[in-house]
Formats: sequence, structure tokens, C-alpha cells
Amino acid sequence: MVLSPLAYLAVRGAQMLTVIGCGNTNRCDDAAGVLVAQHLQRRLAANPIPAVRVFDAGTSGIDTMFQARGSTALIVVDANLSDSPPGTVFQVPGEELENVHQGSFSLHDFRWDHALYAGRKIFRKDFPEDVKVFLIEAQCVDLGLEVSAAVEAAIEKVVELIWQRLKAGACAAVGADG
Repeated sequence: MVLSPLAYLAVRGAQMLTVIGCGNTNRCDDAAGVLVAQHLQRRLAANPIPAVRVFDAGTSGIDTMFQARGSTALIVVDANLSDSPPGTVFQVPGEELENVHQGSFSLHDFRWDHALYAGRKIFRKDFPEDVKVFLIEAQCVDLGLEVSAAVEAAIEKVVELIWQRLKAGACAAVGADG
């Protein structure tokens, strides 16, 4: 979901949780983060939760930085390659993964980890302090559209974990208002 500039201004002062799915849908399990975002977008279309945005960033780190701006909390989801068993889910605080971008002539090497670092430096107080990252261990990142069974199960698990946080946040906001 992309907010218009007017909608962005309307929610800037409010509590806003943004979920960003990253990955390449043409590289098998690398699509994990994007697929999580798409699942959550479908759920939110059927069951809207106020002050929640879900964005499919694909492989664009720069989009991650701009979509996170103005949020009070951020969840990033991506595939991972660490020689762990396929489908393993890691939950990591964002500050542990922030990474300084080494200059190049391509925006393709500006990833979400660079966006966390740069967004904090550029947007300062307008960038979320509360950043969580879900990494799903990939089995295969070759060209292809099929996601492995282990990663598909992990995607469902991460969707449920995030959905529970979204619902809990909505309940907390309702409780705070009433």
C-alpha cells in the first residue's frame, strides 16, 4: 500500500506501524519477504487495522527508507542465506543489522540494511526507533518462481507472528483511547 502525500501528512503525528517485505520474486525463496507482505496486504484488505501500512519493497532499499519515514515502528522481512536449516526464522532488532552503504554507481546495492542506517541519519526523529527484522532462511535463490516447502511454512509462521502483533497493537490503541 502506498500512501498519497496527503495521507502521509495526516498520519505523521499518529502511531504508525509499517511492515516492509523485501526480496526478488524471480529468485525462488528470495521472494519470502515480498510474499509475507502480500499475505498481510490481503488480510488487511479484509480486516483493516488502523495505523498499519504494509509495503512490498521488492529489491529497492531506497523505497524501504522512504516508506519507513514517519512510522513509529517498523518490521522488515527478507530472505536470508546463512547455512542454517531452510525455513529457519530469525527475529533480530533492527539496530543490529543497520549497515553503512559503501558508495557505488548503482541503486541495486543499496539494500534495506543500508536504508535502516541512512534513514536514521537522514530523517532522525522521523524514522522509527522500534525496528524488528524477520529473516527467513532460504533453501534456493536460483532463478525461478517456486518457493520451497520449508520457506512456504516459514512464510505462514511469520505472517501469523506479525498479524498477532498488528492485532495486539490495534487492541492497545483502542484500550488507550477508551
